[in-house]
Amino acid sequence: MPLLSATNLKYTIGTRTLLDGVSFSIEAGERVGLVGRNGTGKTSLFKIIAGRLRPDSGSVSLARNARMGYLSQDPELDLSKTLREEALAGFVQLNRLHAELDAVFHDMGVPENAAPERLERLMKKQSELQDRIESMGGYATDHKADAVLHGLGFVDAQFGIPVSGLSGGQKGRLALAKLLLESPDLLLLDEPTNHLDIAGREWLEEFLVSEFRGAVLMVSHDRRMLNNVVTRIEEIDGARLIDYPGNYDAFREIRQQRLLTQHRAYENQQSQWAKEEEFIRRFRAGQRAKEAQGRLSKLERQKELFAVERPVEMGAMKFRLPEAPRSADLVAVVREASKAYDNPPEENGSTHGGRRVLFDNLTVTISRGERWAIVGPNGAGKTTLVRALLGDLPLDSGTAKLGASVYVGYFAQLPAGVDDELPLWEYLQRAIKRENPGTTFSEQQARDLAGAFLFSGQEQDKALGVLSGGERSRARLAALLASAKNLLVLDEPTNHLDIPSAELLEEALRAPGEDSDKDGFAGTLLLISHDRALIDATCKHLIVLDGHGGATIFHGTYSEWHDKQVRDRAAGVSGGPSFSPPPPKRPDPKPAATGQPSRKPGRIDKKAGGLSWMPNDRLEKEIEKASARLKAADADLSREEIYRDAERCREALSARDAAAAELERLEEEWLRRADGT
Repeated sequence: MPLLSATNLKYTIGTRTLLDGVSFSIEAGERVGLVGRNGTGKTSLFKIIAGRLRPDSGSVSLARNARMGYLSQDPELDLSKTLREEALAGFVQLNRLHAELDAVFHDMGVPENAAPERLERLMKKQSELQDRIESMGGYATDHKADAVLHGLGFVDAQFGIPVSGLSGGQKGRLALAKLLLESPDLLLLDEPTNHLDIAGREWLEEFLVSEFRGAVLMVSHDRRMLNNVVTRIEEIDGARLIDYPGNYDAFREIRQQRLLTQHRAYENQQSQWAKEEEFIRRFRAGQRAKEAQGRLSKLERQKELFAVERPVEMGAMKFRLPEAPRSADLVAVVREASKAYDNPPEENGSTHGGRRVLFDNLTVTISRGERWAIVGPNGAGKTTLVRALLGDLPLDSGTAKLGASVYVGYFAQLPAGVDDELPLWEYLQRAIKRENPGTTFSEQQARDLAGAFLFSGQEQDKALGVLSGGERSRARLAALLASAKNLLVLDEPTNHLDIPSAELLEEALRAPGEDSDKDGFAGTLLLISHDRALIDATCKHLIVLDGHGGATIFHGTYSEWHDKQVRDRAAGVSGGPSFSPPPPKRPDPKPAATGQPSRKPGRIDKKAGGLSWMPNDRLEKEIEKASARLKAADADLSREEIYRDAERCREALSARDAAAAELERLEEEWLRRADGT
């Protein structure tokens, strides 16, 4: 018997039908993902299953004695409790079972229950209660609560904070922790990754796969989580529910074939109807008018009863990013950068009210065309680093400079206000003209751009202020990507985006020739995101902030970084070989031993090894070559076999030191020129 059954559900809002004849079931222990465009009814279906909405027709039934837990996007918490007290409230069912078991043990000691048949009933009930208690976590409630809270990003110093003092994101994570500790038979998770960083998402995946024993029905825009957790996908499309076996990758492949088949059927039907309409036009006034009239009646019935819908995605136009001006070879250089701030004790327990170091002595070089992701836990300083690079925030020490001819397109998490009264197409038109003075951008071009970003004709005429958060993000991204920038800085661009929109963005950002028939984005990308699928698809270099002031430069994809971390932990290696350049050494300011006066770096002549003679374009090419040598040396040092041969290891370390020293020397000159000294 299924754990949950939904039969012939219908639900409408006003004149719009969200669900029409929806039926499905979930078996015990099954993991199901629910997907669909924003606004198609996913949350409404969840609320109907949870009993918070009543359908117009149809029914939902839960197996007898089964418990359901629902994580909504608006959590309900007891604001009078502390964070840990509210988390422990998730054990209310387990505590009740413990009380029942204590009562059974008490009854066993009562003399009148010593009769064999009564004692047998009590022993059977004892066994059932102990099995249920064991399935819900047993007796280690304190340890389990701490483990779940830690896994979702809380630290011990936060456990005593009143729930009323938590931020919205912290409340969302606390509600998730409480629900996981309840261990229901069916877990309804509506966007559980909201407010979770990458570490939190990976922990949740591991918990759901390895520890949680119940069934899961999940709505998530995190494609990697859907891939790693679910074994079946249900898609809401056109008020119907379509079933797909397998994880998200399997769903995409099967769905693409379904859409292609549907598109071919649509095209064939349109072609047949066009022939019929041509016949009717030709003969409706002639000798065959009666036959033409009969065909017209038949055609009208076919259109009413048997019309094949045109797949939305198949109709979306292909989008090509406009060509941006070419930047210098060196796009950005960060040298010995440090940033810290005063941290209240309740915000994070790592500093207990002292200075929280975001990053210290960070050095990185970004060359033209490279794709970099900045990853790390919430509050690690990712946005701060980007704003320092863009000149919006000062560093405590060090430098962060952009190169010549760099035109920045910045997608911020909290954008400045825009004219909410403008229709979408006009907002796009004005934004493009503002970013590219002197260019023409017609209404039709603006509408074409909106269509490429999945806005229908009616949606294009809506005022910006009435759009949802996801639609506004999509509109901002459309304007930014069409503004011909050679450096895109995107801070959490997929927040509020549904999966089709995120995949559209991913496709637009791919480098030219990377598994795409499009030209791609040929500029430089700096991305902050917790979307692992997006990072893997678009970025080949990482700046990893650990949240405690440490930073690592890694040349590779996020999956490669994650696999390396797993290998290092399995081998008992703490952090593995360092991928960060060593702290650069400053030139000795003292005069040389020969008595010759000291020379300022970069000011000495060519014969003495200075760089002031070198033209800017040559300097940037030399920096690019030195950076490539350093990356190659880092790649060598990442291979385990290099450490099995002492001589090879010494040679590799020596080669890396030489490359790092040369890169430092060249970048010192580049920074001197950028400062105008």
